Amino acid sequence: METSLWNAISNVGDAALTLPLAMACAVWLRLSDPTLARRWLFLLSIGTALVGASKVLYAGCGISISAIGFRVISGHTMLATSVWTVVLALVFQAAGASIWKASGVGLVVGALTAMARVLDNAHAVSEVVAGWTVGATVGILFIGTLGRSQTKLFRPLAAAGTLFLITSLAYGHHAPIQRLIDEHSHYLCARTA
Repeated sequence: METSLWNAISNVGDAALTLPLAMACAVWLRLSDPTLARRWLFLLSIGTALVGASKVLYAGCGISISAIGFRVISGHTMLATSVWTVVLALVFQAAGASIWKASGVGLVVGALTAMARVLDNAHAVSEVVAGWTVGATVGILFIGTLGRSQTKLFRPLAAAGTLFLITSLAYGHHAPIQRLIDEHSHYLCARTA
């Protein structure tokens, strides 16, 4: 496949798209069941903290596992896997369809994003496997809670439309997170030395 196609797939996991989608899901969940919103934000925060910590440790302190080519947990892969799994599960639940089938589609989106990151030479296989594993864990833990809750989602058509609008506006944009980590993480590591 062409590099531009892999870039297009990789964009599905960029924080400029996935974080607004994740926040929209949190608002939708808050209006439906505040406990679910807190659970989603808690799980996603753990996933993003793991990614962020790995990136700071590598960029600032030079910590890596060279034997397996591991430097950082792939943020694009983690976000694509966790966020799209939850977005699709919420939309499918609102439509009366299986959230588990939807989450399967989300996991595939994450796997395609992982493949794109490797083929773009942005990450090693070990890094995207770690990102997919963290993202899948976040997504599946949340979907399990959602499935047990029997919550009726608030205004599903409006929420789905909002998610579509966010996707339309944010897709293709790039968050400056990696640049900020590269610029500032050495200060964090210098303070701990």
